[in-house]
Amino acid sequence: MRIILAPMEGVVDYTLRKLLTRVGGIDQCVTEFVRVTDRLLPPVVFHRLAPELRQQGRTESGTLVLLQLLGSDPAALADNACRAVELGAPGIDLNFGCPAKTVNKSRGGAVLLDEPELIHRIVAEVRRAVPDDIPVSAKMRLGFRDKDLALDNAAGIESAGASSLAVHARTKVEGYKPPAHWEWIARIRESVNLPVIANGEVWTVADYHRCREVSGCADVMIGRGLVANPFLALAIKGMSEHPAEPWSEVLLLLERFHREAMSNISEKHVHGRLKQWLQMLSWQMPEAKDLFAQIRTEKSPERLLELLIAARADRDLSSEAVPA
Repeated sequence: MRIILAPMEGVVDYTLRKLLTRVGGIDQCVTEFVRVTDRLLPPVVFHRLAPELRQQGRTESGTLVLLQLLGSDPAALADNACRAVELGAPGIDLNFGCPAKTVNKSRGGAVLLDEPELIHRIVAEVRRAVPDDIPVSAKMRLGFRDKDLALDNAAGIESAGASSLAVHARTKVEGYKPPAHWEWIARIRESVNLPVIANGEVWTVADYHRCREVSGCADVMIGRGLVANPFLALAIKGMSEHPAEPWSEVLLLLERFHREAMSNISEKHVHGRLKQWLQMLSWQMPEAKDLFAQIRTEKSPERLLELLIAARADRDLSSEAVPA
């Protein structure tokens, strides 16, 4: 059983991949997508979205990171896949699942699910272009408007030589609204011979076991669930490292995340990155909702750091307090 951290544009960046894999339980990551049009991109583009290329394609804790490409031009995608491999990518993932309107309008992501022949050509071109020992995987949704072509797309991806297929169990139109149709993942898994990875609506250990039972997939890709609960992978695996005081550990992660943001991105964007993660944490942790309310209007990175340090100090004191 493998747990893969899903790519989430504008959310799961290098810093978050580093922190979440340091927590543990995650076996593999996929980068935010590198958008390919009709030309070979310069190395700086790859290094910006995948600094792990300078670390043998792994996070600092050693977790493998595949580089994801998005586009509709088979030849350009193949050329850029070769460049990514030359720069150190240990594997290439192809995005046929992004639901963003701006991406779909430029013929990228989930809109391609209406064109199974093109999807096949893209995977085949990339597979032929990169060395045999480099895995080429794909991620797809069940379709764009409906699920009529789900099996055709999966078959085309398999016949093109993909090493594995992650399936987000919703169409583009369904977006992220529950439920995830895990039964459709089972249909796809039964129709192909390559490894299939289930994705969608895994928020808890119970969700994982239900997903595994319905889909038949042991491997799972988790995005929002891991961002909202950094310890979910450990919990699914039943590992003893799962903390007794998760909020105290999350506060430490938030502080580390914020310090890195202060060092690596423009000052005007720092507060937004912190608040974005804190809002997502609030889906699972009520303490995060309270902290967000305290910092909601603050924009100074230095003041936000002070508030995070103070929150952690208060939590440590309350944890150490002995009841009367």
